[in-house]
Amino acid sequence: MQASDKGAAPAPLNGQDLRIGIVQARFNADITGRLADACLAELRLLGVSEQHIRHVTVPGALEIAIALNAMADSEDYDALVALGCIIRGETYHFELVANESGAAVTRVALDNQIPIANAILTVENEEQAWARAEEKGRDAARVAVEMANLMEELQ
Repeated sequence: MQASDKGAAPAPLNGQDLRIGIVQARFNADITGRLADACLAELRLLGVSEQHIRHVTVPGALEIAIALNAMADSEDYDALVALGCIIRGETYHFELVANESGAAVTRVALDNQIPIANAILTVENEEQAWARAEEKGRDAARVAVEMANLMEELQ
């Protein structure tokens, strides 16, 4: 970022002609459904057409990366979105799933040079998840569109 860019508002987001893939975990389905609804609504507001959105589901957060990788390998998408919800429990499983799913999503993005908006919530309790779901779903859509446009500009 150049000094003159500091504090500058980003250009308006334009999703026209972008192809977006969404992978949603079904574990904690009510919450991930809210994430997906908000993400899809925001993508439409940004001009991404319905026929350019592919939305698939997987069992849980650990399965998100493999579906993202298959989408990335297809070269049919300009950006991808990961949607999931991991709520802390009483065992170490929370840390394992949170760390591994996050690292795997990042690895897919870097290995395939495709932007992935990571909206896998990692929260202490269900109340925190509900408080974040809608906003994070919208944020994921905006990140996907912004990064897809940036990658196009950089290539």
